[in-house]
Amino acid sequence: MYISQEEMAGFDTYKYNSIDTSPLSNYVMHPFWNQCVKLVPRWVAPNLLTFSGFMLLVLQTAVLIYFDPFWLATASEYPEYPSIPTWVWWLCFSTQFLSHTLDGIDGKQARRTGSSSPMGELFDHGIDSWCVSMFAFGIYSLFGRGEFGTTVWHFYFILWMLMTCFLLSHWEKYNTGILYLPWSYDFSQVAMAVSYLVAAIFGTGIWSRDIFGWRCSTYFLIVTYGSGLCYSIPVSFYNVYKSYSDKTGKMRSTYEALAPLFSSFILFCVTTYWAIYSPGNVLQHYPRWFLTVVGTVLSNIVCRLIVSQMSSCRCQSFNFFIVPVFAVAAISLLTKDAAVEALCVKILAIGLVLLHVHYGCLVVDQLADHLGIKVFSIASAKKKHGD
Repeated sequence: MYISQEEMAGFDTYKYNSIDTSPLSNYVMHPFWNQCVKLVPRWVAPNLLTFSGFMLLVLQTAVLIYFDPFWLATASEYPEYPSIPTWVWWLCFSTQFLSHTLDGIDGKQARRTGSSSPMGELFDHGIDSWCVSMFAFGIYSLFGRGEFGTTVWHFYFILWMLMTCFLLSHWEKYNTGILYLPWSYDFSQVAMAVSYLVAAIFGTGIWSRDIFGWRCSTYFLIVTYGSGLCYSIPVSFYNVYKSYSDKTGKMRSTYEALAPLFSSFILFCVTTYWAIYSPGNVLQHYPRWFLTVVGTVLSNIVCRLIVSQMSSCRCQSFNFFIVPVFAVAAISLLTKDAAVEALCVKILAIGLVLLHVHYGCLVVDQLADHLGIKVFSIASAKKKHGD
């Protein structure tokens, strides 16, 4: 059982509280989603919309893995690799647009059908935590690793930047009680869809062109690092500080307030050290496997944080998904055998994905049973709430 009785009790009194000041979200996306949700039959469960959007991203990722397993297909420095077919970019545009739309209307469908529940928010945000990695992987295929200086270190740090911003938004809520929806989320979603559309119409070569002496990929790096380091991360820490100075936050001790961040810091140290001293240069030769490990563990850290903040319970300071990562890193560094490392990182990635899926399924099943509802059925939700 992944959710304790104390956490279960906390969900019974949970109330959603968020602030969204994004002009794109308030003046463009929400009016658009308000019209889109009217096209959805009332018998369709909100969680089904959420899960459908997730599966569209899984499809997108699977297709890109098939055509571009090492993120080399669109890199001008590697012309020997077959290019990605144009129809794939049309698929990426469609799946990105539809996934974002479904993610935007699931909550509206819940309110429209009277089927809102804490499980809906947990289901939605938990899935979003894994989608962040898929967003990053899609963008990597769009630019290709050659555009980043023939290394994948930027891929590694971009994934960390995106996941850190997502983690901090929920850490922020854990300490303030309010989810401050970041401006960057909708902007990035729209930008990705437009980028895929441009690639479908004009080809990926357009992203290799220089604009004012810099390649498009350079602007992408500047925007990604800049928005995270100069806006999202400082704002999250400021909002937590402000809530404590105004005494409107949870008023935990410094250790308890920072505890949810310890696991991600440990993971960063372990994986960075492993990547630097890897005997087989695992990040260079097996980037998808390695980054899947990082993204999956971070998603699990975020999911457990979401459970803690929604139930108003103490968040664990150490995530045990880190143990197998540390073990494989140690085996790789001690044996200094590239073949052993390659096999181990693949087994690790697959094992962590299966463990994370198992965690997600059991958590949702536990909470649904506790609330007396079914994950993909509105009828049960109405019965529970007396509708």
